[in-house]
Amino acid sequence: MKKVFPILILLVMSIQVNAQKLPYYEIPEASKEFTAGSVASRMIDGLGFRYYWATEGLTEKDLNFKPTPEARTSGETIDHILGLSQVILNAALNKPNGGKQPEMTFKQKREKTLQNLKEASEILRDQKDLSEFKVIFGENKYPFWNAINGPIADAMWHVGQVVSFRRSSGNPFPKGISVFTGKVRK
Repeated sequence: MKKVFPILILLVMSIQVNAQKLPYYEIPEASKEFTAGSVASRMIDGLGFRYYWATEGLTEKDLNFKPTPEARTSGETIDHILGLSQVILNAALNKPNGGKQPEMTFKQKREKTLQNLKEASEILRDQKDLSEFKVIFGENKYPFWNAINGPIADAMWHVGQVVSFRRSSGNPFPKGISVFTGKVRK
């Protein structure tokens, strides 16, 4: 009985980990047709895939790293990306921005960011026309174009910073990740 109990615990933990897989380990299958929605969705999927691997395996040292005293730390950059992911999702939901994020651990922030991106991508994927989707700040409503050149492009920019910072702190980007194909090479 004493030998069976630890094995059962490991089995349950393994099942829980597999049940909680985060999106964007690999990029989802591409849409069959090119529409405004499928292209926007694919851009978000590319962002999600890059974010997944840029943040995979980050340590406390990595999160606290900043190249200069004036720069953000990687952790602060991840906070900013989380906020951008919320703006992207809110555009897909046609919801106003401005809500504050609750306090979260790095693991929770990572999961929330990936879930926000996945939900936004799924909403937009089958849309033919994105003119009804707006980026809303207070009384100001901006066309979806602003989501592309604003939070989507900005988040990609900052994911690149996280990759650069992790290299600088001694924890390079994982090997075998193809951002071109969106797959993990085995």
